[in-house]
This record gives sequence, C-alpha cells and structure tokens, in this order.
Amino acid sequence: MLNVGKAFSSFSVNDIQKAREFYSQKLGLEVSNGPEGTLVVPLSGDAKALMYPKPNRQPATFTVLNFPVESVEKAVDELSQRGVRFEVYNEPNLKTDARGISRGNGPTIAWFKDPAGNILSVLEAGGDGQRHILTKRSER
Repeated sequence: MLNVGKAFSSFSVNDIQKAREFYSQKLGLEVSNGPEGTLVVPLSGDAKALMYPKPNRQPATFTVLNFPVESVEKAVDELSQRGVRFEVYNEPNLKTDARGISRGNGPTIAWFKDPAGNILSVLEAGGDGQRHILTKRSER
C-alpha cells in the first residue's frame, strides 16, 4: 500500500533563494532544484526534505527537521560560527542555557530557525537520546 522507501518530508518557505543560501552555506547541506520551483535536501538513505515556496505562510510552532549529531556542543559552536542563531528558552517545561542547549529533559538538543522561521534542531544521536525523541512526542 504505502511505500516508505519513497516517503519524504516537506515544509514551506517564503523565499526559496534565502532557503537555498541558508541550507547550503550556513548548514553545509547539499541542496538541489526540485520540481516546480522547489528545493530538495537529501537526508539519510533515500529520504529527502522538500521545501516549497509559499509567500503567505505562517511558520510552524514545532520542529520540522532534526539533525542527529555526535555532540550538540560542537554542532552549536560550528553552526554559530557560520551565523546560525540558537533559540534560548526559559519556559516552565522547556529551559536552555545561554547558548540554546537543553540538557536533562530528554536528549541534549538545541533549536534554531531557518530564514522562513521553521524550527530545526541538532540533537545528540547516541543511545537513549534518539530513541527518546522518536518515542516521546515533543512540543518543540
């Protein structure tokens, strides 16, 4: 019925050129042109993320794309040097340090936004951290 081997994620951006620059230059990802003015970012295996233009869009209030990394500290340092700004939260159920890193309430994770306001994250890929994020739904 459904072929998960061909499944992909998609989300909107309000400016394709700004998205291309951010995802390729700041995040260092391979970005290619997709059909009808879209952008495609290959993920793991055959998985892809498709970005499509939508000028009057409203950013999602949840994480649209997570990047597992070996060390969130190192990823935050490297991405910050490229101009990525991490979100700092001080909410009752969500707290980060001054660098935007959340520890101790699930996996070590840090959130940032793309130019369209989409929320992305880097999270530690090791052991229980990734299993936790995949089995417990998060609001971010």
